[in-house]
Amino acid sequence: MGRPPKEKSLSRQDVIAAAIRCIDQEGADALGVSRVARSLGIKPPAIYKHLESGAALQQETAIELWRQYLVDCDRVMGDRAITTDLLKQLGHFTRDFAKAHPARYQVMMQVQLIPSDPKAGAVIRDLLGFLQRALSAYDLTETQLIDVMRMFNAAIYGFIAIEQKGLMTLGRSVDESYNVMLEALIRAIGHMR
Repeated sequence: MGRPPKEKSLSRQDVIAAAIRCIDQEGADALGVSRVARSLGIKPPAIYKHLESGAALQQETAIELWRQYLVDCDRVMGDRAITTDLLKQLGHFTRDFAKAHPARYQVMMQVQLIPSDPKAGAVIRDLLGFLQRALSAYDLTETQLIDVMRMFNAAIYGFIAIEQKGLMTLGRSVDESYNVMLEALIRAIGHMR
């Protein structure tokens, strides 16, 4: 994307969209003020008219990536019945997303969303709401729900991170191992009730 004509100045959303394009084209390390500015045909200080810092660029980009993930997740899984299998389906959706968009997933996992930020807080609430819906079939207390969400996220993130680094080199199918892990998580959740 070249420099916009004077009559069409850049918006904050244009900068974030450019950041996502950079991530898609070059990987998670491309999420930086200089690289995004270069892709827009502007000097890096011009970015600061829209976002106050490099950290703000990372935060806003991660928020947008999470929003897109949640829209896709809702489109794929939103109409499914709430059963114990919904959690397993969510695990597969997340892994498929990470395979299709490895750099986006890496940014989503590396940039911590700040709950006190209104935009990030809204995304966090939407994400937690979706997970709560997936877990509602388990009839968990609030404390158990928090434990399960942490356990589920840690297991899936860890598996995907190891897989993306190419460290799953043993002869067994990675897909089969992932299924076994999800089944074990579901059984573990069943024992928490």
